[in-house]
Amino acid sequence: MRSKFFSGRLRAAAARAARIVVPATAALAATAAFANNIIVLNSAEATLSLIDENTRQVIGTVPTGKEPHHLMPTPDNASLIVANSVSNNLMFVDPKTGTVQRWVQDIEDPYQIGFSPDRKWFVSTGLRLDRLDIYHFDGKNLTIAKRMPLPTMPSHIAFTNDSKTAFISLQVSGEIAAIDLATQTVKWKMKVGPVPAGVWLTPGDKYLLVGMTGADYVAVVDLATQKVIKTIPTGKGAHNFRSLVDGKHVLVSNRVANTISIIDEDSLTNVGDITGLLPGPDDMELSADKKYLWVTFRFAKHVGVIDLASRKLIQTIKVGRSPHGIYFYNRAPVTAPNGA
Repeated sequence: MRSKFFSGRLRAAAARAARIVVPATAALAATAAFANNIIVLNSAEATLSLIDENTRQVIGTVPTGKEPHHLMPTPDNASLIVANSVSNNLMFVDPKTGTVQRWVQDIEDPYQIGFSPDRKWFVSTGLRLDRLDIYHFDGKNLTIAKRMPLPTMPSHIAFTNDSKTAFISLQVSGEIAAIDLATQTVKWKMKVGPVPAGVWLTPGDKYLLVGMTGADYVAVVDLATQKVIKTIPTGKGAHNFRSLVDGKHVLVSNRVANTISIIDEDSLTNVGDITGLLPGPDDMELSADKKYLWVTFRFAKHVGVIDLASRKLIQTIKVGRSPHGIYFYNRAPVTAPNGA
């Protein structure tokens, strides 16, 4: 997420940037050693870092397009899609090796991306273009269904389990928009607070949690009444979510407070904070054994490894400038962007 404090500068830079075509490059050879790789996007450096999960060492760097922020595996997990927002394209890479497989051009300003749970729709938010693009997905190809104006600064996405609705956070207007995917129309909008970013649906799609990057809390939206029924104090810059995969808890990164809060999805309360982190905790990923949480530190050029038993940061790994999206190859594919 580009916060309101520096979004104007990035908008101006993006407007000046000409459309570029990035050539495919020779990447790394596939070997058995790549079985447990982690891919991190360095959004300010136009590269991805390949990290061996076992040794926790960077073993390769691959060029991307301009400003790669978010990433998403294809439903068959055969490819990892890297969304290059300023280059206006998608880069498909081998999730095991980072090897470039193909490019899809003329995908304008793909900031956050995601597949609906039924795999029929592919959604891309155009943060600098104030637009939402909805594509039909046939298992391989993307065909545009509709390009929808959606002011201002559409950011993160969450899908209902029935794939009927996508919720989009609008950073500048401080709203959430509910999008009907079948008709590609806005069902409703509502105010939620300053600079909403990450969005997360609680079990049964009862409540929508919204991280307030311009404040210090998570807003809880009752979808039946379309009202904010409570706020959960977390830390300044509440930003993005990641499930703990225990059916009970979800994490939220607090980019200004430099903490991660643990939210109980039943009681809708903050039950603990992970502190002692580097500046700008952002996207998070869980190891397959659920013992470690990996987090990108946007303002520190590092990725961190947190031991969940002790809730301590136990290691940091230097990567490129402004690390953002993170992906584990050894996890089952996740088609919705809630954990990306």
